[in-house]
Amino acid sequence: MSKSIFITGASSGIGEALAQEFARRGYAVAITGRRAERLEALATQLRGLGAAAVLPLALDVTDFATIDMALERAAREFGRLDVVVANAGVGYSLPVGRGKFELVRQTIDTDLTGAIATLEFALPRLRAQGGGQLVAVTSVAASRGMPFMGAYSAAKAGLHRYVQALRAEVRHEPIVVTELAPGYIDTDMNRMVKNRPFVIPLERGGAIMARLIERGVGRRHVPAWPWALLAPLTKLIPTRLLAPPPRKHRGS
Repeated sequence: MSKSIFITGASSGIGEALAQEFARRGYAVAITGRRAERLEALATQLRGLGAAAVLPLALDVTDFATIDMALERAAREFGRLDVVVANAGVGYSLPVGRGKFELVRQTIDTDLTGAIATLEFALPRLRAQGGGQLVAVTSVAASRGMPFMGAYSAAKAGLHRYVQALRAEVRHEPIVVTELAPGYIDTDMNRMVKNRPFVIPLERGGAIMARLIERGVGRRHVPAWPWALLAPLTKLIPTRLLAPPPRKHRGS
């Protein structure tokens, strides 16, 4: 029987790349996202890549109650869910205190609360079937609050701490908990960023992450080099070196 995987935020970016990688590995793949037309096009592609089965499901993870329904449908379709990936996320440049709170809330609702909700609803199903793997996609941005990335950094740092607690609580159960913390992977979300140090192609990022998921790792940066070294070091950078130039104010 083929293994199965459920991926949130699969209509583009890392989620799409993961779906393609696991289709090539012969998994049954449930792909979810807000853009139904993108999911249908991807589903056709995944079948051509060798997926054992494909189930596209329109899902907005900020509509928390619908996550459980999507997981239930995928579990019924595939018989079980071997891997559940909480990947859905948004990212905006959000200077603090500039009237962007609605986008701040959207970031927290999607990247933190939506991800936690996915894992919370998935865990009882994995327990009931005798085991499985939960995967959370965080970010190197969780290591340090960076200018204009306060909400994103806060959401990913919060998810990182939640996953730590989750891993400790299920340590004696047949549940694997994996956290993947990418650096810059070339996606639509970050292509407008002027400086993307050590950026890697999306296809490479997806392949690395798929291998790490199949290996059942605990926590890894993607790619490991140089982020395993650099991410912890960002905590030591003085704030004055990160601060943007002072804003110019017009005279009265």
